[in-house]
Order: sequence, then structure tokens, then C-alpha cells
Amino acid sequence: MSGELVDPAHPADLELQGVTVRFGGLVALSHVGLEVAPGQVHGVIGPNGAGKTTLFNVACGFVRPDEGGILRKGERLTGLRPHHLAGLGISRTLQGLGLFDRVTVLENVMTGADRHARTGFLSALLALPRSGADERDLRERAMTTLDSLGVAHVAQHHPASLPYPVRKRVALARALVAEPDLLLLDEPASGLSADEMDELGDLITSLTDRMSVLLVEHHMDLVMRVCDQITVLDFGKVIASGPPDRVRTDPAVLDAYLGEQV
Repeated sequence: MSGELVDPAHPADLELQGVTVRFGGLVALSHVGLEVAPGQVHGVIGPNGAGKTTLFNVACGFVRPDEGGILRKGERLTGLRPHHLAGLGISRTLQGLGLFDRVTVLENVMTGADRHARTGFLSALLALPRSGADERDLRERAMTTLDSLGVAHVAQHHPASLPYPVRKRVALARALVAEPDLLLLDEPASGLSADEMDELGDLITSLTDRMSVLLVEHHMDLVMRVCDQITVLDFGKVIASGPPDRVRTDPAVLDAYLGEQV
């Protein structure tokens, strides 16, 4: 990956500029742009098939755009791949959680602290030799993060033995332990009860004093409550963007949701 400083006057934590993605003859995203400002939660919503997952995958480096670019703090990122994220101060969670069932919750979270250790991901996961200081630091960071999310008591459990909402918190802990300044969340409320969703909303809001958040989510009430800015996609195009109060009354948004309350 290479970087080029192109917009020092407007250093958004993440910016997509004119991003177009094609899969064969299908245009999944068409000239999509958005900016995640420092200290803000930026939501991405849209009906099924709108392009939300593709946009998230572009931001994570899983999918390379056919046109357009990605900027991080005013620097254009070329050749972004998922393994570059930690070094850029970016963490992510995925719909599938991505937890390792053969190691403990604590060890799962330790793998997320990769950029704070001299040894890397595989060393942490496979318990290869590393310094005692690294070991202690990783464990302390992981336990502190688990405790902050109320799941320190399951540190020695294996993820597969835990209820889904608890596993969601473990996955979030693994993303937060790296102390990112940009967090990418993909459908974090899926599978949660109303009360659990309220707790998640409070947690996301509390993060903005130290990081910005890109939230891809289909639970409209959560998005409207926690987001500072919202981008609405439909058929791969941006049909509206702005603060929640403006987006919820936008005619194009209401039409996309067939008149449902937004």
C-alpha cells in the first residue's frame, strides 16, 4: 500500500471519493462519496441490496474500487488491504464475528492488540515465543477492554460456548483493544434484543471522545439515535446524506423505504 497526501485542509478520518465497484455486469456502487469526520458517528443505511456491505468491504480493503479512491486523514490510500488497517489506526468488526473457537476469549482479544506488541498476529494466536513484557501488556490490555464491556468474567471461556450477544461484545473488545481512532462496525446490532441494542447505542456514543465510527446498520432506530451524519444508499447510489433529522424526512429516502417510518 502507498499513500499520497492530497487534502491536508480537510483531514477526514475516512473519505470515499467517487467510489464505483462492478462485479461483472453488476454495478454494486456508483460514484459513492462520504466523509467520516473526527469524533463523529457516520451511519450508512439503505434497503437490502443497496450496496452497504460492498461499501464496508471497500473501507476495509476487502474490495478494491474500480473507480474513485479512499483517503485517510487527507492521504490517499492505494492498494489498501485488510492487514493494513491496524497500522493505520483502524479497527473493524464483521457480521460473522470472526472469532477463533479453539482459543479463549482472552486470547481472541489479545490478537486484536497486534499494533501494541513487537510480535504479530500469528505469534499471539499460536502462542509462539515472545517477550514477557509483551505477554503481560497484551493480557492487561485485553482484560481491561473486556472489563469495560462487561464480559471480563468469560475471559477463559471459548467463544463457541457463549450466547451470541456475549460473543458480539467479545468481537467488539477485540476491535477496541488496539485503541483505534477509527472504528468500522458492520451490522453490530444484528441478533440483539431491544435492551441490548440500547446498551450498544450508549456504548457507540461513548466512544466518540477517542475515535470516529463508521456504522453500517439496518436497525433504523439505532442509526437515528447515535449518528451525527447518515449516508443513504439505494441501488448502489447515494440518494441522501446529512444529519438524522434531515435524512428521516427526505422524500427519496421515504420512497426507497416504501413509505415506512424512518
